Amino acid sequence: MNLSLTDPFVLAQDYPESTTGSLRSGHACALRFNRKGDLLAAGRIDGVVVIFDVETQGVARKLKGHTKQIQSLSWSRDGRYLLTSSQDWKCNLWDLVDGTIVRSVRFEEPVYIAELHPWNHLMFVVSLFEEQPLLVDATELEPIKYNLTSAPKRTQDEAVTEKQAAQDAKQTTTVSLFSESGDHIIAGTNKGWLNIIEVATRMTIYSTKICTGVVIFLRLTNSGRDLVVNAQDRVIRTIQMPNLSADPDTIDIEVEHKFQDVVNRLSWNHVAFSSTGEYVTASTYNNHDIYIWERNHGSLVKILEGPKEEHGVVEWHPHRPLIAACGLESGRIHIWSIVPQQRWSALAPDFVEVEENVEYIEHEDEFDIHPQEEIHKRRLDLEDEVVDVLTVEPVKGLEEEGGFRMPVQLDLQDSEGEEEFVQLGRGEMRRKSPTAGAGTEYMLDSEVIGSSDEKKPKTKSRKR
Repeated sequence: MNLSLTDPFVLAQDYPESTTGSLRSGHACALRFNRKGDLLAAGRIDGVVVIFDVETQGVARKLKGHTKQIQSLSWSRDGRYLLTSSQDWKCNLWDLVDGTIVRSVRFEEPVYIAELHPWNHLMFVVSLFEEQPLLVDATELEPIKYNLTSAPKRTQDEAVTEKQAAQDAKQTTTVSLFSESGDHIIAGTNKGWLNIIEVATRMTIYSTKICTGVVIFLRLTNSGRDLVVNAQDRVIRTIQMPNLSADPDTIDIEVEHKFQDVVNRLSWNHVAFSSTGEYVTASTYNNHDIYIWERNHGSLVKILEGPKEEHGVVEWHPHRPLIAACGLESGRIHIWSIVPQQRWSALAPDFVEVEENVEYIEHEDEFDIHPQEEIHKRRLDLEDEVVDVLTVEPVKGLEEEGGFRMPVQLDLQDSEGEEEFVQLGRGEMRRKSPTAGAGTEYMLDSEVIGSSDEKKPKTKSRKR
């Protein structure tokens, strides 16, 4: 879409209206936009990470270093580094200049989610399955793992019994992320506690219980001032974050809004903030709708309808009213956006769009015949103008000084088309047989469909 032809009032719309397309390269299960918003990382069930160019919607790069499904994705602040965690118990830190692995860290337990430090790309926090979280410092070639606690910090007024202390010791962290400054870690536990951990001392300085079930997901706005919490009790909560660098005794975290479907009692698969933090979006469990709430009044403003399949991860573009969500069954990345009408009067001030035919009155000199010499001279003058097709002008408000731009790979082959995968059931996919020319497909139990063994033997008729 040409920006000069777009109506500025349409661009000012805060949330998308309808589905506008889809992306596909394998079966996607995790999504994340970079901070600039020009790249979209998609993790697949086969361990490959695909980087999409948002403007062209083409595959810009593929990262192959995992062997199992991707769990989470996290971009560095400048967009040069990407942290990926997988079900193969590993976290890889990628350098997108050449697509190589800078650091690869293996853990002793499966990884829930891994999040990069906002200012140091060689430090990240990891939430593990049924184990305590880890703070990983990968400055050296041999990464250092620091243990963090999941037990909440009790106030001095609370009398902690032995039974309660034993229960606190059994708590595990299900999701963790850094604050905007990077000095603190915000962690959610399987008992509904929210812990604030200081990075320098790795000690819990504040704890509060925000729900009764498991804290499934946490996400901060781009400014880091607001937090959205998705919990097992089917309620989405938004929290205004206080100044965590102040005295720990003065920190007070309270829930600002609660969003839920009172009628259908739907659960939420994934949540995200809008680019400005004014809206919250969520994908629904066992449903194909995407909900959008406004934070100022706490009201539901839009239910996005799209493909008739359940969506997993949902992400909002950091600068535009654009939402991307991956379907659980097909693995497609569905996109909701606005379709602005082209305003051709922006190119010619005297251009008028009319809804029906009108009688045109020509000017007096409009069809005058000019000599050929004058027409030829005008053409030569136009050819003298040098057209610059190499300089990329920065987009106002989106480009940062010294920002990273990923090199383009022109020889990239995107061979994983939709026809190479076969759907077995709900969310289960498998690759077709490499002997596709023979018309055979391998099943999970090594049975072959359409093989020569299943053909019935031909019976010869006797001649009398």
